[in-house]
Amino acid sequence: MIERAGAGPLRRLVVLRHAKSAWPEGVEDHRRPLAPRGLRDAPAAGRALAEIDCLPDLAVCSTAVRARRTWELASAQWGTPPPVRHDPRLYGAGVPDLLQVVRETPGEVETLLLVGHNPGLEDLVLELAGDGLDDTLERVRAKFPTAALAVLAWRGTGWPALAPGAALLTSFTVPRGKKPKR
Repeated sequence: MIERAGAGPLRRLVVLRHAKSAWPEGVEDHRRPLAPRGLRDAPAAGRALAEIDCLPDLAVCSTAVRARRTWELASAQWGTPPPVRHDPRLYGAGVPDLLQVVRETPGEVETLLLVGHNPGLEDLVLELAGDGLDDTLERVRAKFPTAALAVLAWRGTGWPALAPGAALLTSFTVPRGKKPKR
């Protein structure tokens, strides 16, 4: 069971998987762009975060082109985007590396956004979530598709204290942009 009234401020970790990418011939994985659907879904993810009042104080984004573009399109939906760090460790990262990045977050940051890749992001959400609201955990276990957004909440004095099972998965959504009318 999660300690919902622990010491320290309420902190939120928002996890955003990059939007749908294209697979152009001859383009290395790190340089793959967003597909047309990704170009629609990334702004929808930004709008979804604004609608649930979950805008980050800091974003840490993979250096892959598809993740960077997802960040640019999502954050363009907000009045003033927060600072962003592009961290090469997020590209292809597993849970230990992702946790290390999270634990390096300055203490004044209450809401942190990670923009990265699967399977690492899905594994991180499942590692940190000791419980979930409604059916959020079951839905994450079933599939963590492109542009998926997971919000984990916990109380703590600082990010280094975030431990496996310590967070509550409060939200899991998969925003989709509308196809243009023909």
